[in-house]
Amino acid sequence: MKKIVLGSLALLLLLLLAACGSGDETSGESEEKKVLKVGATGQSYPNAYKEEDKLVGFDVEVIETAAKNMGYEVEWTLADFSGIMGQLDSKRVDTVANDVAVTDERKEKYAFTDPYSKSGTQLATAKDNNKINEVADFTGGTIAGVLGSNHIEKLTAYDADKNFEIRTYETREGAKNDAVLGRVEGYVSSKAVLLAETKNRDLELKLVGDPVAEYVVAFPFLKENEELKNLLNDELAKLKEDGTLAKISEKYFGDNIIAE
Repeated sequence: MKKIVLGSLALLLLLLLAACGSGDETSGESEEKKVLKVGATGQSYPNAYKEEDKLVGFDVEVIETAAKNMGYEVEWTLADFSGIMGQLDSKRVDTVANDVAVTDERKEKYAFTDPYSKSGTQLATAKDNNKINEVADFTGGTIAGVLGSNHIEKLTAYDADKNFEIRTYETREGAKNDAVLGRVEGYVSSKAVLLAETKNRDLELKLVGDPVAEYVVAFPFLKENEELKNLLNDELAKLKEDGTLAKISEKYFGDNIIAE
C-alpha cells in the first residue's frame, strides 16, 4: 500500500512539473519580442550619428518612437550609405533610417512609407572661398558628394551640360572635409543638414545659391514587406498628427522640416 501511495505522489509531482513547464513555454511565446531591423550610417549628422557611442539623430528618434508605439524593438545595423542600401536589398535589414530621399528610380525598387521630412539638394563651398558665390561659379570645378546618395543623382541631372566634375566618397565626412580643405571646390548635401551643421557644429562651409532640387524623405521597404511598411506608415501618421514629428524636427534642425 505504501508503494502505491508513493508511486501516486511521484506521478502527481511529474504531472505538476509538466504543467508548469507547459505554462512557462506558452508565456515565453506570448512575450516574444517583435524586432524591426533598421540600417543607418551612424555618420550622418543630424539624421543618424554617434554621440558618446550611442546612435542618435532625427531619423533615429523618429523610427525608434514609432517602433516603440508599435510594440517593436529596433535592432540597428551600421554601414556606409551604399552598403546599408545593399543590406536592405539582401533582406538583412527591414528598412533604412538615414535621410533616404524618394526618387522615381527608388520607387521602382522599394515600397516607401509616406514622406516624413523634406529638404533640398544644396551646394556649398569653403567659407574662405571668395571666388564662388553662386552656382555658376562652380563651372570647371569639382563637387564632392556621397556615393549612392540622392544628391549625386539630383546634381547629375541638374548639370546635364557637365559644367563641373562630380567626385563621390563613401562617407559624408570624407566629401565634406575635402571641400573644407579646398581639395575640391564644392560639396553637395541636404540643405536642412547643412543648416544644422552650420548652426550647431560651426561648419566651415557656406551655402551657395538656392537648392538645385527639392525632395522628400521616407522609410524604404522591399515591396514584399508591404505589411510591415503599412504598420509603420500608420504610426507615422499618428506622430505627425499629434505634433511629435515636429517636436523631434525642432530638436535636431531648429526648424520644422516635416513633409506635409
